[in-house]
Amino acid sequence: MKIQKKYPIIKILNNSLIDLPTPTNISNWWNMGSLLGVCLIIQMITGMFLTMHYCPNINLAFDSVAHISHNVNKGWLIRTIHANGASMFFIALYLHMGRGIYYSSFTLKKTWLMGNIIFIMTMASAFLGYILPWGQMSFWGATVITNLLSTIPYIGNEIVQWLWGSYTVSNPTLNRFFTLHFITPFMIIAMVMIHLMFLHESGSNNPLGTNSNMNKIPFYPYFVIKDLMSLMITFSFFSIIILFKPYILSNPDNFIPANSMVTPIHIEPEWYFLYSYAILRSIPNKLGGVIALFMSITILFTLTLINKKMKSNSFYPMNKMLFFLFSWTFILLTWLGSKPVMEPFIFSSQLLTLIFFMFFPLNLYLYKMWDFMIK
Repeated sequence: MKIQKKYPIIKILNNSLIDLPTPTNISNWWNMGSLLGVCLIIQMITGMFLTMHYCPNINLAFDSVAHISHNVNKGWLIRTIHANGASMFFIALYLHMGRGIYYSSFTLKKTWLMGNIIFIMTMASAFLGYILPWGQMSFWGATVITNLLSTIPYIGNEIVQWLWGSYTVSNPTLNRFFTLHFITPFMIIAMVMIHLMFLHESGSNNPLGTNSNMNKIPFYPYFVIKDLMSLMITFSFFSIIILFKPYILSNPDNFIPANSMVTPIHIEPEWYFLYSYAILRSIPNKLGGVIALFMSITILFTLTLINKKMKSNSFYPMNKMLFFLFSWTFILLTWLGSKPVMEPFIFSSQLLTLIFFMFFPLNLYLYKMWDFMIK
């Protein structure tokens, strides 16, 4: 007790990781939160070592990345861990959010809202990081995505030039993106702390959706061991990718130095942005596509408007089926985002975009209808 009074951080860690009352029936889907925390720490550590050798200059950036991979002691390992760690982070993040939708974590409104803000900040950080190697796909990805802001009426072009710091994506742009990419993880950590604070106020949900405090046990040692097992299995697969197929998720065009005079045949972002990219391309109108793109990310906030009697989706059969339809829609949109803009991919993207956005109002309607039926 004296140590906790002297060092408040120890009290916080004790309450968060040792004495936190945790539902006994939570499954392995609840392990994604701790996995995300470990991924964030790995990304920050590897990113810190990469910044020691990276040069944020359009004439040196590509060569500095090659220097890290070829000449720096274990540089290839640090770089591939950082690059593939982003993919692992997003896999865990999408599973974490999917579990939250399925088991109705959005009923914990403050926790859900902060989690969505973390999601948006993570996407921003990943986009900024993708620009830094200054390969062909990095340069043209930055050009395409930043140009979307030009659709803002009256002031769009001025905003784009202000963001670039020039009349095109050039040295000031790379410097700014590097600085922002370095800062955003610290902002994400602060938001994660707030996210955990809100979670500990309300307590974690569980597969049955019950709120009883009688069926809870301390987080340590039971769930610490469970989380460690998941971490060991995950990092075993991660190690296989790093050591045997480190560039399996990388775009081949990004191994070519950026050239503003040569446009790649097919411009595409990293795989974790492809679902939004497919939605953007499915709308014929540029402004409409940009609105749909931002809505595909921010529409998750609307789930907090849902109020229902029973928290678990186990009691809502139609909503369970709708969730799995939504999950397959997300996967297919990710696949379509990597395809060229031609038929039948255009029509398929438009159809799946409609299904994607219809999930949210239809989900709310089915919850209300089922609650009315069981009265």
